[in-house]
Amino acid sequence: MVARSIKHSQKSCRILSGEGNDSFGKHRWLKGRVCTYAKLVSVVVITRPIFDETVRTLKQQVEVRANAEDRILSKKELIEYLKDAEAAITLVTDRVDREVLQNAPRLKIVANFGVGYNNVDVEAATELGIAVSNTPGVLTETTADLAWALLMTAARRTAEGDRFVRDGKFDYWGPKMLLGYDVFGKTLGIVGLGRIGQAVARRARGFNMRILFHNPRPVPSEVIRDIGAVPVSLDNIYTESDFITLHVPLLPETHHLLNDESFARMKPSCIVINSSRGPVVDEKALVRALQARKIAGAALDVYEREPQIEPELLTMANVVLAPHVGSASHETRFKMSTMTAENVLAYLRGEVPPNIVNPSVWERRRK
Repeated sequence: MVARSIKHSQKSCRILSGEGNDSFGKHRWLKGRVCTYAKLVSVVVITRPIFDETVRTLKQQVEVRANAEDRILSKKELIEYLKDAEAAITLVTDRVDREVLQNAPRLKIVANFGVGYNNVDVEAATELGIAVSNTPGVLTETTADLAWALLMTAARRTAEGDRFVRDGKFDYWGPKMLLGYDVFGKTLGIVGLGRIGQAVARRARGFNMRILFHNPRPVPSEVIRDIGAVPVSLDNIYTESDFITLHVPLLPETHHLLNDESFARMKPSCIVINSSRGPVVDEKALVRALQARKIAGAALDVYEREPQIEPELLTMANVVLAPHVGSASHETRFKMSTMTAENVLAYLRGEVPPNIVNPSVWERRRK
């Protein structure tokens, strides 16, 4: 391996691996970025480190420019990265708004690493002829696992128990120590019976739970029958559920779906789980409900102003907090990484990306 300084994009860089040739020209790799002597067919920007295997696959066909630092790029940095890119692999933490897109005149596709794409201004992208894709499907079971883990952790207070032991407080067993709530045989209310909601329902069947659900669109009768769920109104979800788990997209009608009014309708023993989108829950209202003991607890993997969290939640022992790890398994994140590359390469081959979210753009896409 050779290590020496060269000039790249008018900046001094350090070579971390050797130079070679492929069908697109002579190049060098720099911290995951390709330093190119002959212009390649397409420039693909990756905004945060992803799986090495995905980067290698891309490098076989395109020029890759990757942010080697595991941090969120500022808007100024993002605009700089994308100024001559034809494709971008972005994360849900990247705010790809209209200004960013307008300053990327060659950009053809934004391949978002995640099932959600609220971080991308899809309307602006469509107007500009830019395709947007996501990575749906592969994270269904993994996210359902996490939702179930949050439910169990909040119900049985295992996170509290872990801290209790580590803090040296476990001096003796007591009949009232860290009392939680049973899960088996209780009532689960699912808001949003899409793929993930259905997967959570299947897990609930193993606990002999009564399963209620509310979904804005009709759910096929065979699905309802297979999972043994009962369709009810939102109000019934609030008033009858021992556990409420959210699995809805972020839309105008789901913003602050859980608010002061909805919390007031819940059982004092109810526990709320959110692994969908942070702004679905009004965090200030959640704090008020917990302080007034209108509900028993909450478990969150997403946040209204992520990564900022309502300060009071950080001090509450009956709140379980996870750092947006719903899809964070080795297997699922690798599949998601692979899908982003597939979406990018399909577009650059002139094919409709497998997971395009704005298909109407295709006939007037940038060429």
